[in-house]
Amino acid sequence: MSVLTRAALLGLATGARSTSGLAALALTTSSGILGNRWARRLSGVAAAGEFVGDKLPQTPSRLQPEGLAPRLILGAVTGALLTRREGGSRNRALQAGALGLLGATAGSQLGVSWRQLAARRFGRDVPGALIEDAWAAAAARYASRRR
Repeated sequence: MSVLTRAALLGLATGARSTSGLAALALTTSSGILGNRWARRLSGVAAAGEFVGDKLPQTPSRLQPEGLAPRLILGAVTGALLTRREGGSRNRALQAGALGLLGATAGSQLGVSWRQLAARRFGRDVPGALIEDAWAAAAARYASRRR
């Protein structure tokens, strides 16, 4: 799978859970800022916190500006960081960042649609949220693995 495809997949995962892409990238990087022990721990704690906070009834929609903006930014940053980690050029990192942003946009909308569908099917959206958690974690992990 090309680094650009992986950047888009990281973006999709980031649209589902804003910290999932960056956390997976940090956990699969052994050097540099992301590979730092504290960065890895912090990203893991942030991801775990988001997985819990996402289920709370007072959590605002990810499509509102305060929920969408971080997802889009993190999607772009994660795509670019993945590409640079893999030895890609600055131009390739910009392309990957754009794909990460587009993936995060799509992932945000798809996640809301999925949760609405799950709420209709199960009477509440928690089962859909848990499936979305698993998908986001698995997709981010797969896309961030070193090739």
